[in-house]
Amino acid sequence: MKVLKFGGTSVGSPERMKSVSKLITDGTQQIVVLSAMSGTTNNLVEIADYYKKGNDDGASNLISALEKKYAGVIEGLLNTQEYRDKAAAIIARECDVVRSFAHKPFSIQAEKMILARGEIMSTNLVQLYHEENNISSVLLNSLDFMIVDADGEPVLSEIETRLKKVLSQYANTTLFITQGFICTNDKGEVDNLKRGGSDYSASLIGAAINAEAVEIWTDIDGIHNNDPRIVKDTHPIAEMSFDEAAELAYFGAKILHPSTVLPAKVKNIPVLLKNTMQPQAKGTIITNKTTGTGVKAIAAKEGLTAIKIKSGRMLLAYGFLCRVFEVFEKYKTPIDLITTSEVALSLTIDKTDYLAQITDELKKLGTVEIDKDQTIICIVGNMIAEEQGHAAEVLNALKDIPVRMISYGGSEHNISVLIDNANKEKALIALNDNLFK
Repeated sequence: MKVLKFGGTSVGSPERMKSVSKLITDGTQQIVVLSAMSGTTNNLVEIADYYKKGNDDGASNLISALEKKYAGVIEGLLNTQEYRDKAAAIIARECDVVRSFAHKPFSIQAEKMILARGEIMSTNLVQLYHEENNISSVLLNSLDFMIVDADGEPVLSEIETRLKKVLSQYANTTLFITQGFICTNDKGEVDNLKRGGSDYSASLIGAAINAEAVEIWTDIDGIHNNDPRIVKDTHPIAEMSFDEAAELAYFGAKILHPSTVLPAKVKNIPVLLKNTMQPQAKGTIITNKTTGTGVKAIAAKEGLTAIKIKSGRMLLAYGFLCRVFEVFEKYKTPIDLITTSEVALSLTIDKTDYLAQITDELKKLGTVEIDKDQTIICIVGNMIAEEQGHAAEVLNALKDIPVRMISYGGSEHNISVLIDNANKEKALIALNDNLFK
C-alpha cells in the first residue's frame, strides 16, 4: 500500500479535485492524505484572529464569505442536487462549528478546533465526488488514529495500533481518504501538527503501515536546486538522501515540511515528490541512499535572530555552554545555528516569543548583542566525506556579501552561512552562478 498526500493547491478548485481523483483511482491500494483547499487555512487563521480581538461581527462576516466561497466549489464539483445538498450541509455544519466560538472567551484550543475545519471540508467534498461518480473509497477520520503526546510529538506506536484497527474494518477496500495536519492530543482534544503538517501526517501514516512509498504531490515538480521564485533556470533534483532532504526542508525548502522525512527514514520508506499539474514529470525521490558528490541544492531560511554572548569568563570555563543552553531549554526555544570562539558564542533562533527574557538571563553570563532580520543560506550535498574545497567555493561566491556566521563540519551534507535578510536574493543568485554554472 502507498500513501499519497496532496497539498492545498492540488485540491484548490473543483477542477483540481477532479484531477486528483483521476490520479488516485488506478486500482492500487492507497491512503490519500488531503490538505485544506488553498487559502482556507489562512481564512480560518484570520477568523481566529478576529475572535482573539473580540470582533465577533468581523469573524461572522468572514465565515459567511467562506461559506459562499465553498458554495461555488460545490457548484463546480458536483452535478446532482442531491449531492450538492449533502455537500452544502457539511459545509454549513463545519461553519457552524466555527461560529460557535462567538461571544465566548477565546482559547488556544478554540483556535485549534477552528483550524481543523479546512481538512475536514476538503476530504468530505472529495469523498462526495467519489460517491456521486460511483468511485469506491472510504473516508477515514484522522482524529481516530493520529495522536500526539503532551509535548505535541506524534506517538508512532499508538498511531500504528489505532490505524491498523481502523483499516481492519475495510478488508476489501483499496482507496482511503483522510485528513492531513489534524490529530488529537494526550487529553483527547483536537490538535494539529502545525502549518505544513499534512506532509508529516503522510509520512507518519506511511511508517505506521510500512508503506511501499510515500508520495507528496504539490504544484512543483520536485525539490529544485535553488529557489525558483528568485533564481532563473533552476532544475529539479532527481535523487536525494533523507539527510540531504532534511537539511533542505529545515533550512527553507518550502516544498517539504521539515519533519516529514524522519518517520520514512526510520522505516526506510522512499519519499517521492511529484507535481499534480505535471504528473508525468519524474520529480524527486528521497531514499537512504546517498548519490553523487558535491553541492546539490541551496535553500534560504529568513527572519532569524542572531544572538552573540561574549564573556572573558568563557575562557576555559567549565559548564559555560551548558548554562547558555539551559536558558534556551527553559524557554523551549530551539537553536538553528551555532559557532564558538574562546570568548564568544554566536547562535540563531527563529522563535522569538521569549527573546526579552532570554536576553536578560544571558546578560548574567556576559555581554549580549542581538541582530534581527537575518537569513541562513543552506548549501546541501554530499560534500565533506568525498571532496574538499566546497567551503572555499561558497565563501568565494559570497565575497561581496557580509557573512555573519558560517557553520561547516557538523554535517557531511550542509554548509550554512548567516547573512542579513537584505542580501538574501543577491546571495542565492551569486551561489547559483558560482556553484552550478
